[in-house]
Amino acid sequence: MTLFAAIGPTGLYLLFAWLLSAAIGSWVSDRKGYGERVGLTFGLLLTVVGLAIVLLLPSRPGSAWKVDGPLPRRRRPGPGAGSEPPAGPGPGAGSEPPVS
Repeated sequence: MTLFAAIGPTGLYLLFAWLLSAAIGSWVSDRKGYGERVGLTFGLLLTVVGLAIVLLLPSRPGSAWKVDGPLPRRRRPGPGAGSEPPAGPGPGAGSEPPVS
């Protein structure tokens, strides 16, 4: 008799810790200016220790971590910003959008 998926609750919690450390490490390293792969690699290979290493990495100049801080600010809509679209065609209606 073969049992599949009988890892138990401890194994499931360890799996969640492994995946969360990889995801959070990827997000933090991207905000620090190193790219997502660095944090993902540390999180997948070293689990929670890798996440701690990514948190201890110095942030690069001009990164989102230096500019906005550790957590990004939430932008609140200004007054009058509702769910209704503006009335009438906007500037440049009927033309192609600018290429960036």
